Amino acid sequence: MKRRTALLAVPALFAGGCFAPSGGDGGADAADRLRVALSFPPVAALSPYTDDALLLTRVGAAETLVTFDASGAAEPQLAESWEFTDDRTALLELRDGVVFHDGTPMDAEAVAGSLNAAAAADPGVRVLRDVGLVATAVDDDTVQVQAAQADPLLVQRLGAPSLVVLSPAAYADPAAPDPVGHGTGPYAITAVQGTQSATLDAADAYWGGPPAADGLDVRFVDDADARTSALRAGELDVVQGVPIAALPTLTDEQRVVTTSLPRVTALQLNTASGVFADPALRAAAVAAVDPGAVVDGVFEGQADTAPGLLTDDTLGSAARTAPVLPAAGDPAGAGIRLATYDDRPELPEAAAVLAEQLRAAGFTVEVVVQTYATLEPDLLAGAFDAVLGSRLTLLDTGDPVGYFGTDWTCEGGYNLARLCDPAVDAAVATAAGLTDPRERRQAAADIEAQVLSTGAVVPVLHEQSRTGVAAGVQGVGDDPFERQVVTVATSPGR
Repeated sequence: MKRRTALLAVPALFAGGCFAPSGGDGGADAADRLRVALSFPPVAALSPYTDDALLLTRVGAAETLVTFDASGAAEPQLAESWEFTDDRTALLELRDGVVFHDGTPMDAEAVAGSLNAAAAADPGVRVLRDVGLVATAVDDDTVQVQAAQADPLLVQRLGAPSLVVLSPAAYADPAAPDPVGHGTGPYAITAVQGTQSATLDAADAYWGGPPAADGLDVRFVDDADARTSALRAGELDVVQGVPIAALPTLTDEQRVVTTSLPRVTALQLNTASGVFADPALRAAAVAAVDPGAVVDGVFEGQADTAPGLLTDDTLGSAARTAPVLPAAGDPAGAGIRLATYDDRPELPEAAAVLAEQLRAAGFTVEVVVQTYATLEPDLLAGAFDAVLGSRLTLLDTGDPVGYFGTDWTCEGGYNLARLCDPAVDAAVATAAGLTDPRERRQAAADIEAQVLSTGAVVPVLHEQSRTGVAAGVQGVGDDPFERQVVTVATSPGR
Protein backbone atom coordinates (compact mmCIF):
# COMPACT_ATOMS: atom_id res chain seq x y z
CA MET A 1 0.00 0.00 0.00
CA LYS A 2 2.83 2.41 0.74
CA ARG A 3 4.21 1.95 -2.77
CA ARG A 4 0.87 2.86 -4.33
CA THR A 5 0.43 5.94 -2.13
CA ALA A 6 3.84 7.23 -3.21
CA LEU A 7 2.98 6.57 -6.85
CA LEU A 8 -0.19 8.61 -6.71
CA ALA A 9 1.79 11.63 -5.57
CA VAL A 10 3.98 11.69 -8.69
CA PRO A 11 1.72 13.39 -11.29
CA ALA A 12 2.33 16.81 -9.75
CA LEU A 13 5.88 16.59 -11.08
CA PHE A 14 4.49 16.78 -14.63
CA ALA A 15 1.89 19.48 -14.23
CA GLY A 16 2.14 22.28 -16.72
CA GLY A 17 2.43 20.22 -19.88
CA CYS A 18 5.84 18.63 -19.44
CA PHE A 19 4.62 15.85 -21.72
CA ALA A 20 2.97 18.08 -24.31
CA PRO A 21 4.03 17.31 -27.90
CA SER A 22 7.35 18.82 -28.94
CA GLY A 23 6.75 18.34 -32.65
CA GLY A 24 4.20 19.97 -34.95
CA ASP A 25 2.24 22.99 -33.78
CA GLY A 26 0.58 21.34 -30.77
CA GLY A 27 -2.85 21.97 -32.34
CA ALA A 28 -5.06 19.76 -34.49
CA ASP A 29 -2.09 18.01 -36.09
CA ALA A 30 -0.88 16.86 -32.65
CA ALA A 31 -3.88 14.51 -32.43
CA ASP A 32 -2.24 12.29 -35.04
CA ARG A 33 1.10 12.12 -33.24
CA LEU A 34 2.12 9.59 -30.60
CA ARG A 35 3.48 10.71 -27.23
CA VAL A 36 5.99 8.09 -26.11
CA ALA A 37 8.15 7.57 -23.01
CA LEU A 38 11.13 5.20 -23.07
CA SER A 39 12.83 3.88 -19.98
CA PHE A 40 16.39 5.13 -20.38
CA PRO A 41 18.00 8.20 -21.96
CA PRO A 42 20.62 8.24 -24.71
CA VAL A 43 24.18 8.20 -23.43
CA ALA A 44 26.05 8.91 -26.68
CA ALA A 45 23.88 11.15 -28.88
CA LEU A 46 22.08 8.05 -30.23
CA SER A 47 25.20 6.50 -31.73
CA PRO A 48 24.35 2.92 -32.72
CA TYR A 49 27.76 1.79 -31.46
CA THR A 50 26.44 2.11 -27.90
CA ASP A 51 23.36 0.88 -26.05
CA ASP A 52 21.58 3.85 -27.66
CA ALA A 53 21.03 1.54 -30.64
CA LEU A 54 18.04 0.06 -28.79
CA LEU A 55 16.43 3.48 -28.64
CA LEU A 56 16.69 3.76 -32.42
CA THR A 57 14.90 0.48 -33.04
CA ARG A 58 12.29 1.04 -30.33
CA VAL A 59 11.04 4.22 -32.00
CA GLY A 60 11.25 2.83 -35.53
CA ALA A 61 14.04 5.18 -36.61
CA ALA A 62 16.50 2.58 -37.92
CA GLU A 63 16.53 -1.06 -39.00
CA THR A 64 18.87 -4.00 -39.35
CA LEU A 65 19.31 -6.40 -42.25
CA VAL A 66 17.61 -9.23 -40.34
CA THR A 67 15.38 -9.47 -37.31
CA PHE A 68 14.49 -12.40 -35.02
CA ASP A 69 11.42 -14.52 -34.38
CA ALA A 70 10.46 -15.62 -30.84
CA SER A 71 13.01 -18.44 -30.88
CA GLY A 72 15.84 -16.16 -32.00
CA ALA A 73 15.96 -17.41 -35.60
CA ALA A 74 16.81 -14.81 -38.25
CA GLU A 75 13.98 -13.36 -40.34
CA PRO A 76 14.12 -10.88 -43.25
CA GLN A 77 14.08 -7.15 -42.66
CA LEU A 78 16.21 -4.96 -44.94
CA ALA A 79 17.60 -8.15 -46.47
CA GLU A 80 14.95 -10.27 -48.16
CA SER A 81 16.99 -13.48 -48.32
CA TRP A 82 20.47 -14.88 -47.82
CA GLU A 83 22.59 -17.93 -48.44
CA PHE A 84 25.96 -19.18 -47.21
CA THR A 85 28.46 -19.77 -49.99
CA ASP A 86 30.98 -21.29 -47.57
CA ASP A 87 31.38 -21.53 -43.80
CA ARG A 88 32.51 -17.92 -43.45
CA THR A 89 30.74 -16.13 -46.30
CA ALA A 90 27.11 -15.17 -46.90
CA LEU A 91 25.35 -13.38 -49.76
CA LEU A 92 22.35 -11.19 -48.86
CA GLU A 93 19.76 -9.96 -51.34
CA LEU A 94 18.48 -6.53 -50.33
CA ARG A 95 14.87 -5.47 -50.24
CA ASP A 96 13.78 -3.45 -53.28
CA GLY A 97 12.63 0.14 -53.02
CA VAL A 98 14.15 1.07 -49.66
CA VAL A 99 15.06 4.75 -49.31
CA PHE A 100 16.93 6.36 -46.44
CA HIS A 101 15.25 9.24 -44.64
CA ASP A 102 17.56 11.69 -46.42
CA GLY A 103 16.24 10.48 -49.80
CA THR A 104 19.21 8.41 -50.91
CA PRO A 105 18.56 4.82 -52.03
CA MET A 106 19.63 1.91 -49.87
CA ASP A 107 21.84 0.03 -52.29
CA ALA A 108 24.57 -2.53 -51.71
CA GLU A 109 27.32 0.11 -51.59
CA ALA A 110 25.52 1.95 -48.80
CA VAL A 111 24.89 -1.24 -46.83
CA ALA A 112 28.47 -2.45 -47.20
CA GLY A 113 29.74 0.96 -46.12
CA SER A 114 27.54 0.90 -43.02
CA LEU A 115 28.69 -2.59 -42.02
CA ASN A 116 32.36 -1.86 -42.65
CA ALA A 117 32.15 1.31 -40.55
CA ALA A 118 30.79 -0.76 -37.66
CA ALA A 119 33.52 -3.36 -38.14
CA ALA A 120 36.18 -0.61 -37.96
CA ALA A 121 34.69 1.14 -34.91
CA ASP A 122 36.99 1.83 -31.95
CA PRO A 123 36.10 0.69 -29.37
CA GLY A 124 34.76 -2.27 -31.26
CA VAL A 125 31.10 -3.12 -31.62
CA ARG A 126 30.41 -6.02 -29.25
CA VAL A 127 28.67 -8.31 -31.74
CA LEU A 128 31.58 -8.07 -34.19
CA ARG A 129 34.38 -8.58 -31.68
CA ASP A 130 37.03 -10.93 -33.15
CA VAL A 131 34.84 -11.60 -36.20
CA GLY A 132 36.94 -9.72 -38.77
CA LEU A 133 33.84 -8.87 -40.81
CA VAL A 134 34.26 -7.44 -44.32
CA ALA A 135 31.26 -6.40 -46.43
CA THR A 136 31.39 -6.01 -50.21
CA ALA A 137 28.84 -4.81 -52.77
CA VAL A 138 28.50 -7.56 -55.38
CA ASP A 139 25.94 -5.63 -57.43
CA ASP A 140 23.31 -3.00 -56.63
CA ASP A 141 21.12 -5.43 -54.73
CA THR A 142 23.57 -7.99 -53.32
CA VAL A 143 25.97 -7.70 -50.40
CA GLN A 144 28.62 -10.22 -49.48
CA VAL A 145 29.58 -10.45 -45.81
CA GLN A 146 32.62 -12.44 -44.84
CA ALA A 147 34.19 -13.35 -41.51
CA ALA A 148 37.88 -14.03 -40.93
CA GLN A 149 37.07 -17.61 -40.00
CA ALA A 150 34.12 -20.01 -39.99
CA ASP A 151 31.16 -18.35 -38.30
CA PRO A 152 27.78 -20.13 -38.05
CA LEU A 153 26.27 -16.95 -36.56
CA LEU A 154 27.38 -14.62 -39.34
CA VAL A 155 23.85 -13.75 -40.52
CA GLN A 156 22.48 -13.75 -36.96
CA ARG A 157 24.97 -11.04 -36.03
CA LEU A 158 23.39 -8.74 -38.59
CA GLY A 159 20.28 -8.51 -36.40
CA ALA A 160 22.09 -6.77 -33.54
CA PRO A 161 20.79 -3.20 -32.98
CA SER A 162 24.36 -1.88 -33.20
CA LEU A 163 24.34 -2.90 -36.88
CA VAL A 164 21.40 -0.76 -37.99
CA VAL A 165 21.96 0.41 -41.54
CA LEU A 166 22.33 4.18 -41.98
CA SER A 167 22.85 6.29 -45.08
CA PRO A 168 26.40 7.27 -46.12
CA ALA A 169 25.82 10.83 -44.87
CA ALA A 170 25.54 9.49 -41.31
CA TYR A 171 29.25 8.69 -41.19
CA ALA A 172 30.80 12.15 -41.36
CA ASP A 173 32.27 11.17 -37.99
CA PRO A 174 32.96 7.44 -38.40
CA ALA A 175 33.40 7.01 -34.65
CA ALA A 176 29.90 8.32 -33.89
CA PRO A 177 27.39 7.84 -36.73
CA ASP A 178 24.54 10.35 -36.72
CA PRO A 179 21.14 8.67 -37.13
CA VAL A 180 19.20 11.95 -37.33
CA GLY A 181 17.49 11.82 -40.73
CA HIS A 182 19.62 8.88 -41.88
CA GLY A 183 17.69 5.70 -41.01
CA THR A 184 15.22 3.52 -42.92
CA GLY A 185 12.43 2.94 -40.38
CA PRO A 186 8.83 4.19 -40.41
CA TYR A 187 9.82 7.33 -38.48
CA ALA A 188 12.64 9.78 -39.19
CA ILE A 189 14.37 11.62 -36.37
CA THR A 190 14.14 15.36 -36.97
CA ALA A 191 15.53 16.68 -33.68
CA VAL A 192 17.13 15.43 -30.47
CA GLN A 193 17.02 17.48 -27.29
CA GLY A 194 20.01 16.06 -25.41
CA THR A 195 19.04 13.30 -23.01
CA GLN A 196 15.52 14.63 -22.54
CA SER A 197 13.54 14.09 -25.73
CA ALA A 198 13.45 13.50 -29.46
CA THR A 199 11.07 14.40 -32.27
CA LEU A 200 10.30 12.12 -35.21
CA ASP A 201 8.11 12.55 -38.27
CA ALA A 202 6.48 9.86 -40.36
CA ALA A 203 8.59 8.59 -43.26
CA ASP A 204 5.99 8.54 -46.00
CA ALA A 205 8.33 6.71 -48.38
CA TYR A 206 8.82 3.85 -45.91
CA TRP A 207 9.13 0.50 -47.67
CA GLY A 208 6.57 -1.08 -45.34
CA GLY A 209 3.87 1.46 -46.22
CA PRO A 210 2.83 4.79 -44.66
CA PRO A 211 3.07 4.84 -40.83
CA ALA A 212 -0.20 4.98 -38.92
CA ALA A 213 0.83 8.13 -36.98
CA ASP A 214 2.07 11.47 -38.28
CA GLY A 215 5.01 11.45 -35.91
CA LEU A 216 6.37 10.73 -32.46
CA ASP A 217 7.17 12.99 -29.52
CA VAL A 218 9.50 10.90 -27.40
CA ARG A 219 10.60 11.51 -23.82
CA PHE A 220 13.37 9.61 -22.06
CA VAL A 221 12.18 9.04 -18.49
CA ASP A 222 14.08 6.62 -16.27
CA ASP A 223 11.62 6.91 -13.37
CA ALA A 224 9.10 4.10 -13.92
CA ASP A 225 6.54 5.59 -11.53
CA ALA A 226 6.72 8.93 -13.31
CA ARG A 227 6.18 7.31 -16.71
CA THR A 228 3.16 5.41 -15.48
CA SER A 229 1.66 8.42 -13.72
CA ALA A 230 1.90 10.48 -16.90
CA LEU A 231 0.14 7.71 -18.83
CA ARG A 232 -2.63 7.63 -16.25
CA ALA A 233 -2.94 11.42 -16.41
CA GLY A 234 -3.47 11.29 -20.19
CA GLU A 235 -0.14 12.97 -20.97
CA LEU A 236 1.37 9.97 -22.80
CA ASP A 237 0.14 7.40 -25.30
CA VAL A 238 2.82 4.70 -25.04
CA VAL A 239 4.96 3.98 -21.96
CA GLN A 240 7.68 1.38 -21.84
CA GLY A 241 8.27 -0.58 -18.64
CA VAL A 242 5.18 -0.28 -16.45
CA PRO A 243 6.19 -1.58 -12.98
CA ILE A 244 4.14 -4.35 -11.42
CA ALA A 245 3.31 -2.20 -8.40
CA ALA A 246 1.68 0.37 -10.69
CA LEU A 247 -0.67 -2.02 -12.47
CA PRO A 248 -3.54 -1.65 -9.95
CA THR A 249 -3.39 2.15 -10.32
CA LEU A 250 -4.21 2.11 -14.03
CA THR A 251 -7.78 2.92 -14.96
CA ASP A 252 -10.08 1.45 -17.58
CA GLU A 253 -8.73 4.10 -19.94
CA GLN A 254 -5.35 2.34 -20.14
CA ARG A 255 -4.21 -1.18 -20.92
CA VAL A 256 -0.93 -3.04 -20.79
CA VAL A 257 0.66 -5.04 -23.61
CA THR A 258 2.51 -7.95 -21.98
CA THR A 259 5.19 -10.01 -23.72
CA SER A 260 7.10 -12.99 -22.36
CA LEU A 261 10.85 -12.42 -22.62
CA PRO A 262 13.90 -14.67 -23.03
CA ARG A 263 15.18 -13.10 -19.79
CA VAL A 264 15.76 -15.32 -16.78
CA THR A 265 15.80 -14.28 -13.14
CA ALA A 266 17.94 -16.87 -11.39
CA LEU A 267 19.83 -17.54 -8.18
CA GLN A 268 23.46 -18.25 -9.05
CA LEU A 269 25.63 -20.05 -6.50
CA ASN A 270 29.38 -19.51 -6.20
CA THR A 271 30.87 -22.89 -7.10
CA ALA A 272 34.51 -21.82 -6.67
CA SER A 273 34.69 -20.78 -3.01
CA GLY A 274 32.70 -20.61 0.19
CA VAL A 275 29.72 -22.69 1.21
CA PHE A 276 28.58 -23.57 -2.30
CA ALA A 277 31.91 -25.00 -3.39
CA ASP A 278 30.33 -28.14 -1.89
CA PRO A 279 27.98 -29.73 -4.48
CA ALA A 280 25.86 -31.27 -1.71
CA LEU A 281 25.11 -27.84 -0.23
CA ARG A 282 24.32 -26.49 -3.69
CA ALA A 283 21.81 -29.32 -4.04
CA ALA A 284 20.33 -28.36 -0.66
CA ALA A 285 19.89 -24.77 -1.85
CA VAL A 286 18.26 -25.90 -5.11
CA ALA A 287 15.81 -28.05 -3.14
CA ALA A 288 15.01 -25.15 -0.79
CA VAL A 289 13.94 -22.68 -3.47
CA ASP A 290 10.25 -22.43 -4.37
CA PRO A 291 9.99 -20.18 -7.46
CA GLY A 292 6.20 -20.05 -7.20
CA ALA A 293 6.37 -17.92 -4.07
CA VAL A 294 8.33 -15.30 -6.01
CA VAL A 295 6.21 -15.46 -9.17
CA ASP A 296 2.89 -15.25 -7.33
CA GLY A 297 3.91 -13.11 -4.37
CA VAL A 298 6.56 -10.65 -5.54
CA PHE A 299 5.71 -10.53 -9.26
CA GLU A 300 1.96 -10.87 -8.63
CA GLY A 301 1.69 -13.43 -11.42
CA GLN A 302 3.26 -11.04 -13.94
CA ALA A 303 6.07 -13.46 -14.82
CA ASP A 304 6.43 -17.03 -16.07
CA THR A 305 7.77 -19.74 -13.76
CA ALA A 306 11.02 -20.86 -15.38
CA PRO A 307 11.13 -24.44 -16.71
CA GLY A 308 14.88 -23.90 -17.08
CA LEU A 309 17.33 -21.17 -17.97
CA LEU A 310 15.84 -20.95 -21.47
CA THR A 311 12.21 -20.33 -22.38
CA ASP A 312 10.10 -22.83 -24.26
CA ASP A 313 9.94 -20.39 -27.19
CA THR A 314 13.72 -20.27 -27.34
CA LEU A 315 14.06 -24.04 -27.46
CA GLY A 316 11.20 -24.54 -29.92
CA SER A 317 10.91 -28.25 -30.67
CA ALA A 318 14.07 -29.18 -28.78
CA ALA A 319 13.54 -31.69 -25.98
CA ARG A 320 14.65 -30.77 -22.47
CA THR A 321 16.67 -33.30 -20.50
CA ALA A 322 15.93 -33.47 -16.78
CA PRO A 323 18.91 -32.41 -14.64
CA VAL A 324 20.38 -34.87 -12.12
CA LEU A 325 21.68 -33.36 -8.86
CA PRO A 326 23.82 -34.98 -6.18
CA ALA A 327 22.24 -35.86 -2.84
CA ALA A 328 21.54 -32.77 -0.74
CA GLY A 329 23.68 -32.15 2.33
CA ASP A 330 22.80 -30.64 5.70
CA PRO A 331 23.40 -26.85 5.74
CA ALA A 332 23.81 -26.96 9.55
CA GLY A 333 23.58 -23.19 9.81
CA ALA A 334 26.19 -22.47 7.14
CA GLY A 335 26.39 -18.72 6.52
CA ILE A 336 25.90 -17.27 3.03
CA ARG A 337 25.86 -13.76 1.61
CA LEU A 338 23.19 -13.28 -1.06
CA ALA A 339 23.56 -10.22 -3.28
CA THR A 340 21.12 -8.51 -5.61
CA TYR A 341 20.54 -5.06 -7.09
CA ASP A 342 17.72 -2.57 -6.80
CA ASP A 343 17.80 -1.26 -10.38
CA ARG A 344 15.08 -3.83 -11.05
CA PRO A 345 12.53 -3.03 -8.36
CA GLU A 346 11.28 -6.58 -7.78
CA LEU A 347 14.71 -8.15 -7.17
CA PRO A 348 15.29 -7.03 -3.55
CA GLU A 349 11.87 -8.29 -2.49
CA ALA A 350 12.46 -11.55 -4.38
CA ALA A 351 15.83 -11.92 -2.64
CA ALA A 352 14.13 -11.51 0.72
CA VAL A 353 11.67 -14.32 -0.11
CA LEU A 354 14.46 -16.65 -1.27
CA ALA A 355 16.51 -15.82 1.82
CA GLU A 356 13.65 -16.96 4.03
CA GLN A 357 13.36 -20.20 2.07
CA LEU A 358 17.10 -20.84 2.50
CA ARG A 359 16.90 -20.07 6.21
CA ALA A 360 14.04 -22.54 6.56
CA ALA A 361 16.32 -25.17 4.98
CA GLY A 362 19.03 -24.53 7.57
CA PHE A 363 21.24 -21.82 6.05
CA THR A 364 22.13 -18.54 7.74
CA VAL A 365 21.58 -15.78 5.17
CA GLU A 366 22.71 -12.15 4.88
CA VAL A 367 21.15 -10.18 2.00
CA VAL A 368 23.18 -7.41 0.32
CA VAL A 369 21.32 -4.91 -1.90
CA GLN A 370 23.10 -2.21 -3.91
CA THR A 371 22.81 -0.57 -7.32
CA TYR A 372 24.08 -2.75 -10.13
CA ALA A 373 26.92 -0.39 -11.05
CA THR A 374 28.20 -0.50 -7.48
CA LEU A 375 27.78 -4.24 -7.19
CA GLU A 376 29.16 -5.42 -10.53
CA PRO A 377 32.91 -5.50 -9.69
CA ASP A 378 32.24 -7.70 -6.66
CA LEU A 379 29.83 -9.90 -8.63
CA LEU A 380 32.46 -10.56 -11.28
CA ALA A 381 35.10 -11.16 -8.61
CA GLY A 382 33.02 -13.83 -6.88
CA ALA A 383 32.73 -11.90 -3.62
CA PHE A 384 29.31 -13.39 -2.74
CA ASP A 385 28.04 -16.89 -2.10
CA ALA A 386 24.86 -16.34 -4.12
CA VAL A 387 23.61 -13.74 -6.59
CA LEU A 388 20.02 -13.12 -7.63
CA GLY A 389 20.07 -11.41 -11.01
CA SER A 390 18.29 -10.97 -14.32
CA ARG A 391 19.93 -11.98 -17.59
CA LEU A 392 18.87 -11.91 -21.25
CA THR A 393 19.66 -15.38 -22.58
CA LEU A 394 19.67 -14.67 -26.31
CA LEU A 395 22.05 -11.67 -26.23
CA ASP A 396 22.89 -9.82 -29.47
CA THR A 397 22.62 -12.72 -31.88
CA GLY A 398 19.46 -14.48 -30.75
CA ASP A 399 21.55 -17.58 -30.08
CA PRO A 400 21.33 -19.48 -26.76
CA VAL A 401 24.67 -21.22 -27.25
CA GLY A 402 26.41 -17.85 -26.97
CA TYR A 403 24.73 -17.26 -23.62
CA PHE A 404 26.14 -20.51 -22.26
CA GLY A 405 29.58 -19.54 -23.54
CA THR A 406 29.63 -16.20 -21.74
CA ASP A 407 27.88 -17.24 -18.53
CA TRP A 408 28.72 -20.89 -17.87
CA THR A 409 32.20 -21.75 -19.18
CA CYS A 410 35.57 -21.52 -17.45
CA GLU A 411 36.61 -18.48 -19.48
CA GLY A 412 33.14 -16.94 -19.73
CA GLY A 413 33.15 -13.19 -19.31
CA TYR A 414 29.99 -13.11 -17.19
CA ASN A 415 30.31 -16.33 -15.19
CA LEU A 416 28.88 -15.13 -11.87
CA ALA A 417 28.64 -18.69 -10.52
CA ARG A 418 32.33 -19.18 -11.38
CA LEU A 419 31.46 -22.57 -12.82
CA CYS A 420 34.36 -24.40 -14.44
CA ASP A 421 33.19 -27.81 -15.63
CA PRO A 422 35.21 -29.40 -18.48
CA ALA A 423 32.15 -31.30 -19.70
CA VAL A 424 30.12 -28.10 -20.01
CA ASP A 425 32.99 -26.34 -21.78
CA ALA A 426 33.33 -29.20 -24.26
CA ALA A 427 29.60 -29.26 -24.98
CA VAL A 428 29.54 -25.48 -25.57
CA ALA A 429 32.54 -25.70 -27.90
CA THR A 430 30.88 -28.46 -29.93
CA ALA A 431 27.56 -26.61 -30.11
CA ALA A 432 29.27 -23.40 -31.24
CA GLY A 433 30.31 -25.13 -34.46
CA LEU A 434 26.83 -26.31 -35.43
CA THR A 435 25.24 -24.55 -38.40
CA ASP A 436 21.72 -26.00 -38.32
CA PRO A 437 19.49 -23.85 -36.04
CA ARG A 438 17.50 -26.87 -34.80
CA GLU A 439 20.67 -28.74 -33.91
CA ARG A 440 21.98 -25.69 -32.06
CA ARG A 441 18.78 -25.46 -30.01
CA GLN A 442 18.84 -29.13 -29.10
CA ALA A 443 22.47 -28.72 -28.08
CA ALA A 444 21.45 -25.71 -25.97
CA ALA A 445 18.76 -27.80 -24.25
CA ASP A 446 21.35 -30.47 -23.45
CA ILE A 447 23.83 -27.90 -22.13
CA GLU A 448 21.11 -26.40 -19.96
CA ALA A 449 20.61 -29.79 -18.30
CA GLN A 450 24.36 -30.14 -17.75
CA VAL A 451 24.57 -26.72 -16.09
CA LEU A 452 21.51 -27.34 -13.91
CA SER A 453 22.96 -30.71 -12.87
CA THR A 454 25.94 -28.93 -11.31
CA GLY A 455 23.60 -27.08 -8.93
CA ALA A 456 25.30 -23.82 -9.87
CA VAL A 457 22.02 -22.03 -10.56
CA VAL A 458 18.36 -22.11 -9.67
CA PRO A 459 16.11 -20.68 -12.43
CA VAL A 460 13.28 -18.77 -10.78
CA LEU A 461 11.26 -17.04 -13.49
CA HIS A 462 11.20 -15.63 -16.98
CA GLU A 463 10.28 -11.98 -17.07
CA GLN A 464 7.61 -10.19 -19.04
CA SER A 465 7.76 -6.75 -20.60
CA ARG A 466 4.86 -4.43 -19.88
CA THR A 467 4.10 -1.54 -22.24
CA GLY A 468 1.33 0.78 -21.12
CA VAL A 469 -0.91 2.27 -23.81
CA ALA A 470 -3.64 4.89 -23.69
CA ALA A 471 -7.22 4.28 -24.77
CA GLY A 472 -7.51 3.69 -28.50
CA VAL A 473 -3.81 3.11 -29.17
CA GLN A 474 -3.28 0.06 -31.37
CA GLY A 475 -0.39 -1.78 -32.98
CA VAL A 476 2.26 -1.46 -30.26
CA GLY A 477 5.15 -3.85 -30.83
CA ASP A 478 4.93 -7.29 -29.18
CA ASP A 479 8.64 -8.05 -29.37
CA PRO A 480 10.31 -10.62 -27.06
CA PHE A 481 13.63 -8.87 -27.65
CA GLU A 482 12.23 -5.45 -26.60
CA ARG A 483 13.72 -3.95 -29.76
CA GLN A 484 10.45 -2.69 -31.25
CA VAL A 485 7.97 -0.61 -29.28
CA VAL A 486 6.56 1.76 -31.89
CA THR A 487 6.00 0.13 -35.28
CA VAL A 488 4.60 1.21 -38.63
CA ALA A 489 1.18 -0.01 -37.42
CA THR A 490 1.11 1.87 -34.09
CA SER A 491 -1.76 4.37 -34.21
CA PRO A 492 -2.88 7.02 -31.70
CA GLY A 493 -6.56 6.12 -32.00
CA ARG A 494 -7.61 9.69 -31.32
